[in-house]
Amino acid sequence: MNQSTSMPAAPAMSRGAQSKRETDMAQVDRAVQAVREKAQEFARLPITRKIALLRSVMAGVERVAADWVRSGCLAKGLDFESSSSGEEWLAGPAVTMRNARLLEESLTAVARDGKPPLGTGQRVRADGRLEIDVFPARLEESALFAGFRAYCLMLPGVDLKAARERQAAFFGLHDPAGIVELVLGAGNVSAIPPTDVLHKMFAEGHVCVLKMNPVNEWVGPHLEQALAPLISAGYLRVVYGGAAVGTHLVNHPQVDEVHITGSDKTHDIIVWGPPGPERERRMAAGEPLLKKRITSELGNVSPVAIVPGEYTERELEFQAQNVASMVVNNGSFNCNAGKVIITGKSWKQRAAFLGKLRHILATIPVREAYYPGAFDRYESLVGGRANVERFGTGTRTALAWAFVPDLDPDDNGEMLYQVEPFCGVVSETALGSADPVEFLAAAATFMNERLWGTLNAAIVISPRDEAQPAVAAALDRAIVDLRYGTVAVNHWPGLGYGLITPAWGGHPSARPENVQSGIGWVHNTFLLAGIEKSVVRGPIKLWPKPAWFHDNRQAHAIGRQLVAFERSPGWLKVPGIAFAALRG
Repeated sequence: MNQSTSMPAAPAMSRGAQSKRETDMAQVDRAVQAVREKAQEFARLPITRKIALLRSVMAGVERVAADWVRSGCLAKGLDFESSSSGEEWLAGPAVTMRNARLLEESLTAVARDGKPPLGTGQRVRADGRLEIDVFPARLEESALFAGFRAYCLMLPGVDLKAARERQAAFFGLHDPAGIVELVLGAGNVSAIPPTDVLHKMFAEGHVCVLKMNPVNEWVGPHLEQALAPLISAGYLRVVYGGAAVGTHLVNHPQVDEVHITGSDKTHDIIVWGPPGPERERRMAAGEPLLKKRITSELGNVSPVAIVPGEYTERELEFQAQNVASMVVNNGSFNCNAGKVIITGKSWKQRAAFLGKLRHILATIPVREAYYPGAFDRYESLVGGRANVERFGTGTRTALAWAFVPDLDPDDNGEMLYQVEPFCGVVSETALGSADPVEFLAAAATFMNERLWGTLNAAIVISPRDEAQPAVAAALDRAIVDLRYGTVAVNHWPGLGYGLITPAWGGHPSARPENVQSGIGWVHNTFLLAGIEKSVVRGPIKLWPKPAWFHDNRQAHAIGRQLVAFERSPGWLKVPGIAFAALRG
């Protein structure tokens, strides 16, 4: 247990939105004390009791789901009765319910067998590396997500024996002392705070204080109801506030560890102090201000590489809709939003693909720019550029979608490669070769060396090209070489977040002094250890239209039904979801 009684005061964290619910410091201290008193009890709680708590949480999520989504729509300017609310269903209660259920299933397996299953299958690659399948995990998922699969690529040296020994490590501890975790919740997606808490509590055995971000503190009361069994037992407290409350909690002597989903700038202020010579000295000397363990997920300039090849008209159309959906979901306030499209300069279909993307962006209504700083970031990145294309009309509260094509791939100073826009801006650059093998190698190098972040990347490839052994081998090399925590083939890496069984986080090459997209994993409900990355693969095109596509007319109906399905999966629920999908 990392517990300090005399830490130097850290500087205040960067300021964002102002909290309207701020918890006073005396109550904050009482919240920390309450979970501290229960830390050892929870760590040693019989696993059957933890399973019962998860089942109660699932019931709570089901009860509050509709009100949760309604509040999210109000906060983001969406119509609760329309398909636009599907985003809030899918990225709120549906994901949270799925996480709780999958953890309940894994803990049930631990109670029965000592460990969860080692995924759904394993393979040893030709290079000796281990891959562990994690999706689909049941037949109903195979039906609902036909053609999709996900696996975890393990670190070099982690063989089957080591993977099995390291799995579910917390449940092998003898009389753990108990740890108090501070979870600094994200402000953009409402499922992030509860799923971070569920991972820290039920995968790592920690009690938690969850500080809501002021941007989405609207979801706090719903989470307090959904997670009421954890709160009433004394294992969780939810508090509200901005930088002052966060700084107080980070430095609280009874908080042992910290988890943050947010900005790398906030992370570095917490860990190293404000920018300047003293921070640089600390980083060089390896002397962080924060002596506690900190895990994090901190965003990304997310690339989408389109491998040059021969695509059918339907494939081009589907992938243009796919990329547009990656960009506009949640108003583009996602750490996994598509941000840099990478094409082949001499790819014969480049102009056709980009033309389709432009046409689609022009049809998508502008969105409320609800996240603080969006207008300033937008202006700093695209204001004054000659080649910016805008789609839709910006207003006092909404931003036009901005597309910046044909960036120089060799420009080391290009801000769009180094600064996550976190607003509706997407750019494009073209690499030289039209040969798929050469392009894949060049694109992987570009993504690794030119773009900021290590969270997620996407590759789109024609099935006819992938059928060629040399291209398939080049794709495999690119997947392995990419320094990203999630690599998706043909689809949005955000699926890796939503599926929950894959591990989600930055690539493990990150270090505290160069944290990139963060350190550590969440989700990972098979409780694997020794992971290098998660890989998600799907078909080049799908029918029916995916629920996460921007123009799915039944996204809200699908999202609502998925909450019920994740509460208690079964074949009787599949037809209703399928029927809604067919109408989408």
